[in-house]
Amino acid sequence: MTPDDLREMQSMPLDLKVRMTKHRITEWVSHYGEDSVYIGFSGGKDSTVLLHITRSLYPDIPAVFVDTGLEFPEIRTFVRTFDNVEWLRPEMTFKQVIETYGYPMISKNVSNKIHGARNYLKRVEEARRQGKPLPPETSRYRQVMGTYTMNNGRPSEFNCPKYKFLLDAPFEISSACCDVMKKRPLHKYNRKTGRFAMTAQMAYESLTRRKNWLKNGCNGFNMAAPISNPMAFWTEQDVLMYIKECGLPLCSVYGKITASQDGTLTTTGLDRTGCMFCGFGCHLEKRSRFVNMKRTHPKQYDYIMRPKEKGGLNYKEVIDWINEHGNLHIKY
Repeated sequence: MTPDDLREMQSMPLDLKVRMTKHRITEWVSHYGEDSVYIGFSGGKDSTVLLHITRSLYPDIPAVFVDTGLEFPEIRTFVRTFDNVEWLRPEMTFKQVIETYGYPMISKNVSNKIHGARNYLKRVEEARRQGKPLPPETSRYRQVMGTYTMNNGRPSEFNCPKYKFLLDAPFEISSACCDVMKKRPLHKYNRKTGRFAMTAQMAYESLTRRKNWLKNGCNGFNMAAPISNPMAFWTEQDVLMYIKECGLPLCSVYGKITASQDGTLTTTGLDRTGCMFCGFGCHLEKRSRFVNMKRTHPKQYDYIMRPKEKGGLNYKEVIDWINEHGNLHIKY
């Protein structure tokens, strides 16, 4: 697939997108069998649409919800209103994850590189202490320092020297929470049941998802871990329009769907749900998720901001340090 293919598909009318999505779902189910697939259901608006479309074709396909403990309480209540949903739980709590691996801050990409670069620096320090040769610089370390180059000698687009100040943070930074709390339970479920997932991931949401679609299309039959994203070419406007036109239920945290004067659909509540305590993208927000949490979910807000010695997650200290040393303005 090409970027032009994606732009063309994203510009198609909704009714055509629905037909194409149904075709992708049918291909997936025909390939693996109805007893060997499932719907990844988060309770968010995107997966609510996927659940509705899929079950209009195959009413008995199960949905799978990963109860990480990080979801909005309203999401968990909403998920319980649907039949044939299997609940999975991770083996570690979020507190155990951040104590073991680190906080999810800035972005998954940056957190992953900072974590890898700090591990490299620890190996350097150990080698110096033991009088051994220094290990060669890792790609993650060079990306953090801004010295990683592509085959043509140009700096890589994945370099992130803007965030190298995090190498000196008095706390760990990591993207491991997604792997430990979401992916591992699903991988375990996949191995146990032999089922293959259909999810509502869309290409517009991130560069990584866009590149995955360009490489694999909607149905990744040949991927190491095959997965179907039959709505990959949809946009958020498509999702809101489908919900509005079909009269689908929507979790209360979103509020209501309204239209502006130019016809653009928005929600009166949250734009997206996801994990309540996730810090990915918080430095880019005009409407801070943490400020909003303080207003709507004060109990959870107090828990994450409270110091560790008082049983909390210490987010206040973490955010203050990032703001001061990174010249950022994360509000809470």
